[in-house]
Amino acid sequence: MDYTAMKDAELIKLYIDGDEKALSFLINKHEQRIFSYILSKIQNRDLANDVFQDTFVKIIKTFRKGNYNEEGKFLNWALRIAHNLVIDHFRKQKRIPTVTPNDEYDIFKIIKDGSENAETGMIREQIEKDLHKLILKLPPEQLEVLRLRHFSGLSFKDIADQTGVSINTALGRMRYALINLRKLMQEHNMSLSLS
Repeated sequence: MDYTAMKDAELIKLYIDGDEKALSFLINKHEQRIFSYILSKIQNRDLANDVFQDTFVKIIKTFRKGNYNEEGKFLNWALRIAHNLVIDHFRKQKRIPTVTPNDEYDIFKIIKDGSENAETGMIREQIEKDLHKLILKLPPEQLEVLRLRHFSGLSFKDIADQTGVSINTALGRMRYALINLRKLMQEHNMSLSLS
């Protein structure tokens, strides 16, 4: 069988139907690109090999469970899996110090560090995604003040004017928003990593 002429979707279907050689060809076809991506982030060949293997273990498990959905290209999907495993690797290795919630820090200062390399950039993006999901769980008035302050950069006086409340009320809503956000982080077992 000539695997070289086949598209990724055809190779995947053959593998799911029991053709192990189709999987080997698929891996060999994309190995260089996926491994290079992982190595560029981790910058250690042995660790990159581990993450690369974990990537394909996860891909194979997804195929075997019948959960693969050909929505886009296989390579993009595989790179997304590799990306998530690289982030998991950094978190497990604790190569970057983690911060636990307390009253002494501002969540938004942590994710806006100026010195960023590829590793910290990936982690920051993931933290921002996780944090935005939690922010949406805040009560509407707290969510509004938080958005106006941190995402629009308004002063508390401007927030008070725009929302029709006193400055003290705006400050109070922000304080409760941050307290509630810390509680949500603890409930969801989320920690923030410094870059």
